[in-house]
Amino acid sequence: MTSSAVAASSPDRHAVRALVASMLGYAMDGFDLLILGFMLPAIAADLHLTPTQAGSLVTWTLVGAVAGGLIFGTLSDYYGRVKMLTWTILLFAVFTGLCALAQGFGDLLFYRTVAGIGLGGEFGIGMALVAEAWPARQRARASSYVGLGWQAGVLAAALLTPLLLPLIGWRGMFAVGLLPAVVSFGVRRRVEEPALFTERRSVSRKLPLRRLFDDARTARASLGVVILCSVQNFGYYGLMIWLPSYLSKTFGYSLTKSGVWTAVTVLGMALGIWLFGIAADRFGRKPAFLVYQIGAVVMVFVYSNLTTPFALLIGGALMGVFVNGMIGGYGALISELYPTEARATAQNVLFNIGRAVGGFGPVAVGALAARYSFAAALALLASIYLLDIVATLFLIPERRGAELL
Repeated sequence: MTSSAVAASSPDRHAVRALVASMLGYAMDGFDLLILGFMLPAIAADLHLTPTQAGSLVTWTLVGAVAGGLIFGTLSDYYGRVKMLTWTILLFAVFTGLCALAQGFGDLLFYRTVAGIGLGGEFGIGMALVAEAWPARQRARASSYVGLGWQAGVLAAALLTPLLLPLIGWRGMFAVGLLPAVVSFGVRRRVEEPALFTERRSVSRKLPLRRLFDDARTARASLGVVILCSVQNFGYYGLMIWLPSYLSKTFGYSLTKSGVWTAVTVLGMALGIWLFGIAADRFGRKPAFLVYQIGAVVMVFVYSNLTTPFALLIGGALMGVFVNGMIGGYGALISELYPTEARATAQNVLFNIGRAVGGFGPVAVGALAARYSFAAALALLASIYLLDIVATLFLIPERRGAELL
């Protein structure tokens, strides 16, 4: 099937399998990162970590993701999406499992960083795989489904961690991270390379990374995407890693109750991602991003001033719609800005630079909360989305439904 035929048709079984594979891999990533947020107090107490050291476990996981994005994105553009997707999941799973054996801050930090390398490669490859396999008119919706995979993993973590952590401890929870190794073998056997990739691979001898700065217009778009991804990840990780502690310390919520409140916020995020895909396909990428960015400014500030249990429950869901709903648009947006021979590199490098910047979100929120309060830290967090709005208006081109190059 030619690339033009793919763009005009409905998704076939290969497209659906590609979507399922990408969703499963991203679900495992989301599960791992949120259980880390729930486990930080237990890990810190057991290994005698300072608050800064505990927060840096998240930061360096995401810094490792930048290296993984560059390495596996490039390899994917050269050798294939499916093969590299398998290796990223294996690397992530094995080193997540090794975290269960950590004896101190140094080795745990190493395991988390290497796990981050696998995590960083998985997202962009999955997004490129789905974008190339699905028709143009449903591209944003398909990409948003991959984002829903992350939310499914996060929701599972929010619901399961309060039940399992008292029984198996933080080491047992990390051992659960070995499960993606089993999934990865199934992924490799059932998913085929998109026709678009097999047609156009090796078209250019230029390094994929250089294609992100081919000309002034492309360089501006790359800068804009980095800003969008950085703000979204900074806000997301700043909120989600510390939300259980915020609810516990400020309002006296138990781990179980914090998990329920977090789960409701995650459901709001899932709704936001799903709606974003629909809106981006119908109205365009830029209008959808702008609406969500304005909503994030308003809702994060509002949430920081809520005090009653019911208000926190509803406010968390609404905040989740806007704060993380935007992740439903990056796969389609980035895929339409760059050619096939650099698409996975663009997805991985640009998003994971943003994820690395976002890794400082928990550190910043923790530092502000220690000096002032969690409520003040959240209120200041709302202001970063103003930068997002400026980048969307002046740096991001609109290419809704464009045929992939």
